[in-house]
Amino acid sequence: MADVHFDRIALIGIGLIGSSIARDVKALGLAKDVVISTRSAETLRRAQELALGTSYVSSPADAVRDADLVIVSVPVGASEDVAKQMAPHLKPGAVVTDVGSTKASVIAQMQPHMPSNVHFIPGHPLAGTEKSGPDAGFAGLFRGRWCIFTPLPDTDPVALSRLKAFWEALGSRIDEMDPQHHDKVLAIVSHLPHIIAYNIVGTADDLEAVTQSEVIKYSASGFRDFTRLAASDPTMWRDVCLHNKDAILEMLARFSEDLAYLQRAIRWGEGDKLFDLFTRTRDVRRSIIQAGQDVDAPDFGRHALDTKT
Repeated sequence: MADVHFDRIALIGIGLIGSSIARDVKALGLAKDVVISTRSAETLRRAQELALGTSYVSSPADAVRDADLVIVSVPVGASEDVAKQMAPHLKPGAVVTDVGSTKASVIAQMQPHMPSNVHFIPGHPLAGTEKSGPDAGFAGLFRGRWCIFTPLPDTDPVALSRLKAFWEALGSRIDEMDPQHHDKVLAIVSHLPHIIAYNIVGTADDLEAVTQSEVIKYSASGFRDFTRLAASDPTMWRDVCLHNKDAILEMLARFSEDLAYLQRAIRWGEGDKLFDLFTRTRDVRRSIIQAGQDVDAPDFGRHALDTKT
């Protein structure tokens, strides 16, 4: 197994993902030093209060000096600005990766600024919650979850192997994809569900016939689960929509066609079509549980969580 210990890790951005990485690195002893950088003085101060790293700086340029591993976890729209700031100060031989939900855009933004003597390996851990900020992170977030890499054609296999070993130490399962394929897959399994959730919650908020108090009072139905997705970081999801727009628009078009089919079935009382669709989609849910990507517990496992508090 490749060496997973790094003398110095720089975390650029310390939200949910970055702070969860920091907690795991500390718990598992995967680095001697962890330098944390974020442009928000308040967030940086909170990261220090939580003792997430060993040093704290506001500038990505200062953070990456002498770092063996650099992990960029900022909204994807900020990727190019961060790359420009840190590029001249990267250590030769350093591994540079990211956690962005879109890959073609991140590569286009960052790759032109990466020195030829560093290893830029785009990545995306498929893990998270609707919460954000350094307090939202927790050790074990990546356990049993997928981390997808989209290596460039000239990626050094030793550097890739070491980065994979690092994420495996955090508990992740590893896969590789072409960047464009990754973006299309994530458009349907992540981006579209969030967009639909934002839209449904927005529609409910706009309805004059349903007061806000009723929406809150009766949200113990399916609406509640949409609000969880719709509570995700607005900056992050704005950037995802703008930087994966082609794949998202393609999936939205397909969704609109399927929604029209459902509308017709309801309008004409075609119960067989509705039953077939609902049966097929239930099987998808069962497959996700069997794949270990969720729990088959009542109310999505919330009762189990309640007993621990």
